[in-house]
Amino acid sequence: MSGTDEDAVTAAEDALYVLTAVLLTPAQFPSVLGDDYPEACAALGLAPLAEGYGLVLGQDGEGARWTIATDDVSLVAVAIASWDCGMEYDLSPAEHTVVAALPGWPLALAVAAPGVPAPHDPEAELAERAPLAPPDTSGWGPAQRRMGADEIALQWALWREQIDDSAFAATDGTSAEGDTTAEAGTEQDSGSGTEQDSGSGSGSEKGSGSDAAQDAGAGQESGGVRSEGVRRVLAEARAYVDTPPPLGRVRSSFAPGDARTLRADGPGWSLVARTDDIAFVLLDEMPGEVVPVGRGPELPGLLEALDKMAVRPS
Repeated sequence: MSGTDEDAVTAAEDALYVLTAVLLTPAQFPSVLGDDYPEACAALGLAPLAEGYGLVLGQDGEGARWTIATDDVSLVAVAIASWDCGMEYDLSPAEHTVVAALPGWPLALAVAAPGVPAPHDPEAELAERAPLAPPDTSGWGPAQRRMGADEIALQWALWREQIDDSAFAATDGTSAEGDTTAEAGTEQDSGSGTEQDSGSGSGSEKGSGSDAAQDAGAGQESGGVRSEGVRRVLAEARAYVDTPPPLGRVRSSFAPGDARTLRADGPGWSLVARTDDIAFVLLDEMPGEVVPVGRGPELPGLLEALDKMAVRPS
């Protein structure tokens, strides 16, 4: 590290009040930062190490925001697991494991250390680079789309119960890809800017129903964009099987039973699926909409192939 870097590390480690920590690894990273692991690392100015990093977010004695990147991933993983179980854990990475002390926070935090000034960016002379800041999620875009996919993965049962499987059966085989896309269930605000499509394929209904009688032509246009978008997502996901994408574009995690939860991302899209069930697609060009994809004849094989090449938490 340069002299400036060492000064930043000293300032950040001096009485750092740890607020939280996250993992930045190929299998588990804050997806709000990017579609894949290298992209998430680039957002922080870090090299995409194969083993990944632990990110410790806190404040120094002056209240300044700092993010400590450590290569002791196991230490951070143990701390996170302990906190999740309601146990105390003193997370203090050893100095020789600190890769970088980055000004600012890459994620939005609603907490602050007691007894120090309110969170603020460090003074310019202590930081060699511009302070990190959370991605803008005030409007629909890649960051908001990925956050919506995160929520669906975390609350799969809630989203799945909105889908009437008969909607898929009613149109089975109509998709050019062999899989069925259908708008089923009731409108659902996910809390992160996404909402469940409703209707029976003529376009999504927004609001409380007063505008449900949409222009038929507009509804057909919306449905066409939806079907075309889903076909593109499925085609690009299939291409991943033959040509592996950047690390972390396809991830597999635990699910009940013998199933796995799959998460795949690409330019302008996110896909969340259970290997034994359906999938959900979110698209940049369809603000706030979540499109369910029926299993059909091809989706099971695609999900199985993606699961085989996906990265998994160690």
